[in-house]
Amino acid sequence: MKLGVFLPIGNNGWLISTTSPQYMPTFELNREVTLKAERFGFDFALSMIKLRGFGGPSRYWDFNLESFTLMAGLAAVTTRIKLFASVAILSIPPALIARMATTIDAIAPGRFGVNIVTGWQKAEYEQMGIWPGEAHFARRYEYAEEYASILQDLWDDGVCDHKGEFFHMTDCRVAPTPSGKVDIISAGQSNRGMKFAAEYADYNFISAGGINDVAQVAPHTERLLAANAAAGRSCEAMLLMMIIADETDEAAMAKWNHYVEGTDVEALAWRDGQAAADVKAEAHSTVGRMVRSDRVPTNMLRLIGSYETIARQMDELAAIPGLAGVMLTFDDYLVGMEQFGTRIMPLMTSRMPVAEAA
Repeated sequence: MKLGVFLPIGNNGWLISTTSPQYMPTFELNREVTLKAERFGFDFALSMIKLRGFGGPSRYWDFNLESFTLMAGLAAVTTRIKLFASVAILSIPPALIARMATTIDAIAPGRFGVNIVTGWQKAEYEQMGIWPGEAHFARRYEYAEEYASILQDLWDDGVCDHKGEFFHMTDCRVAPTPSGKVDIISAGQSNRGMKFAAEYADYNFISAGGINDVAQVAPHTERLLAANAAAGRSCEAMLLMMIIADETDEAAMAKWNHYVEGTDVEALAWRDGQAAADVKAEAHSTVGRMVRSDRVPTNMLRLIGSYETIARQMDELAAIPGLAGVMLTFDDYLVGMEQFGTRIMPLMTSRMPVAEAA
């Protein structure tokens, strides 16, 4: 089972709470997390792109680094781990991203990939005057298809003459080309999003919810497997999840309950108001899940428990058909990474550490 870490590029990570660990996103923090991941044998690290936060008392995600420049810096200080940067495709033309990806590949040959973000939060783009209107909600995957096709042409051949509804390329050139394949990741949760992933991406992030509810995952991998069969390709499923660990199940759950007490309902309300703008969103989609989620600090799957409990659940995840790997988040990244590498991984039958923790 592949292991990845979702880097804390935004303040406070993935807990929308005033009582969870509070921290700013810095290069130093992300470098330390990535180097820990590399040392413990993780396969990849990915940074999101977020252009506007949710506010509230926690000022959730009001502070963010930029994904490509961060990953270029991390490429220079790592030697093995694969790195993925995210692009908000409404904000940067594909030819520029193709060249940026080629540049990072020159820093870390064969270790770079791109995460395609179609855009669900219109405030990110309205503030810059580049929101294309509500029609984008229904057309965003058609836009993404053209975007991904242009990237592939430029990476493969160094030239693109794509003529489409959204992009018109005329002898567009990128040279040099990457040293090898640049993988594409997406995070389509809707059936339409999974169709895009199956046709254009190498990996697709899936989501589930609840606490220790590993059984929720299989139906989502099954949908991606069905989309793969229809497309005649093999896009691998990666699960986004959170780990909150401690010596005992009770101690770990006490942490979660403390974070729930500080849930930033104001930030959640702002997020959900943005999500509700997509009035035709599928129930499985990212925004559909947000609107239906409980008022808790995160709606992703949480494994909460002792090191032994979490190791057992990770092994259960590894046995799910069609699940290629997981991308982990933590309540406290530096502590959580150390716990995972030194206390949890040695107990997992599905994944053993490749290096001793320093």
